[in-house]
Amino acid sequence: QVQLVESGGGLVQVGGSLRLSCAASGRTFSSLAMAWFRKAPGEEREFVAGIRWSGSYTYYADYADSVKGRFTISRDNPKNTVSLQMNSLKPEDTAVYYCAAGPVGLRIGTFEYQYDYWGQGTQVTVSS
Repeated sequence: QVQLVESGGGLVQVGGSLRLSCAASGRTFSSLAMAWFRKAPGEEREFVAGIRWSGSYTYYADYADSVKGRFTISRDNPKNTVSLQMNSLKPEDTAVYYCAAGPVGLRIGTFEYQYDYWGQGTQVTVSS
């Protein structure tokens, strides 16, 4: 079992920044692929960013096209945390953001079914 707890959401103006964090416990963190998803009102939950350890001294990351160049995902294995730095925020980034964890595959998973564990979500609201 893995427990995930997100923090860092809030209200921000257009063009502003927020940093989300997710603390994991219950299993060897470095063995997990981690990701952020988001769900806006009336929309399906969608992939935002994912990251996995390569097994050596590097990691692989992937992003949804809508956030490339604005969001950065990172992880700190000794601290069992994964973060999402969000810059240049837009109103369409408003959503509940969820941290997810799952097994490492050949590629970073971009679908919900590829992740076994989920946090409770944290609200991000971007006002114009």
